[in-house]
Amino acid sequence: MSENIQTPMEQVEQLCEELRAHYQHGDESELRIAAKLMLVALNQFQQWGGPDWKNLVEEYVDLALNDQDKFERILQSNRSGSRKY
Repeated sequence: MSENIQTPMEQVEQLCEELRAHYQHGDESELRIAAKLMLVALNQFQQWGGPDWKNLVEEYVDLALNDQDKFERILQSNRSGSRKY
């Protein structure tokens, strides 16, 4: 029996899919799911990121806005496969 070992990124993406199934009939369900995940992530950045946690968040946002290819490469490097969302 082969194990399906997921990276932490893939585990979060799986959670997102489970939430999507749960909220499938709600208004703007995907946006609501993303907002909830972002709130949790921001809380973790604030708790664990030290005094410069906001700068790290801003770096990721800047990448997502201004260098989408690099942002996608970062996402892909945190997955075990080539699955895209």
